[in-house]
Amino acid sequence: MSLDRPLRGLFVPALTPFKQDLSVDEPRFIEHCKWLLSEGAHGLAVFGTTSEANSLSLDERRQLLDRVIGSGIAARLLMPGTGCCAIPDTVALTRHAIERGVLGVLLLPPFYYKNVSDDGIYASIAEVINRVGDARLRIYLYHIPPMASVGFSLPLIERLLRDFPDTIAGLKDSSGEWKNTEAFLKAFPGMEIFPGNESYLLAALRAGAAGCISATANVNAAGISGLLRSWRDPDADAKQAELTAIRAAIQKFPPIPAAKAMLAAATGESGWKVVRPPLRPLGADAAAELGRALDALNFSVASSVAHA
Repeated sequence: MSLDRPLRGLFVPALTPFKQDLSVDEPRFIEHCKWLLSEGAHGLAVFGTTSEANSLSLDERRQLLDRVIGSGIAARLLMPGTGCCAIPDTVALTRHAIERGVLGVLLLPPFYYKNVSDDGIYASIAEVINRVGDARLRIYLYHIPPMASVGFSLPLIERLLRDFPDTIAGLKDSSGEWKNTEAFLKAFPGMEIFPGNESYLLAALRAGAAGCISATANVNAAGISGLLRSWRDPDADAKQAELTAIRAAIQKFPPIPAAKAMLAAATGESGWKVVRPPLRPLGADAAAELGRALDALNFSVASSVAHA
C-alpha cells in the first residue's frame, strides 16, 4: 500500500486519562487526542491496548467515542478498537462506531479461550460481520499474541480476505517481531498492514506497509510522523535509529504507566499517572531512571504537550 493514499500513516492508540476516582477524564482525553493530531498523527486508534480499553465498560467506550466526535474531531480519523470476548459486545461496539462514520474498527480476536482453532476464530469474526450487516464496515485485524495469546495466522487471514474482501481492510501487527510483520507484508500486498512497533518502521515502509500504530506515539508522534513523511529521504536511516533508541529506552518499563509518567512530567499534571487496576503507576525510582535514559538521548516530550 502507498502512503500517498489518504488517511494512512500514523494512527495513535491514545492513552485514556483517569481522575483520582478512576473515572474517565473526558476533557483531558479530548485535549490529548487533539494534541496528537496537531503533532502530525494522521488518525487515532482509540480503545486499543494502550487506551486500557479492556478496563473500560461498553458504555464508557461508546460515550467517549461520541464525546471525541462531538468535540470536532472527524469520525473518519478514528479507528476504534471494538473486539471483545463476547460476540454481542463486539457487535454492539462495532455497530455504534460504524454508525458514527469512523474509518474502520480495530478488531481483536476473541481472546479469553486459549488454543482455539482457526475455524473458531473465523466463525467469531464472520459472526460479527454478519450481525453488524453494514456495507460500511471496514475491519483492521488486531494481531497481538503477547497480550491476547490468540492471533491471526496467514491461512486464517487469507480465508477472511477471500470470504469478506470488501470488509477486511488491514491488520495491525503487535507481535513485536519484524519477521512476522514482513511475512504479513509479503503474503498480503493488498492489505493495509500497520506495524505496532516503530523500531522497524522504515523496513516496513520499504516493504509496503501502510503506516504505523504505536503506543509510544503518545509521546513521540512528531518523530514517528516525521519518518513517515520523509522515509524516502537520504537521512531516513538516521531518523529510524533515533526512533529505535527512544523506543528501546521506554519499553524497558511497563509501556502504559511509562507513557503516562512521561506526560505527567511534561505537563506538570500528576493526574496523568493514574491507571486503572490491575495496572499500577510507574514508581518514582523507575520514572527517574526513564527520565535519565531519555535525557541521554536528548529526547523530551514536545513542549506543546502543555495543552493538558
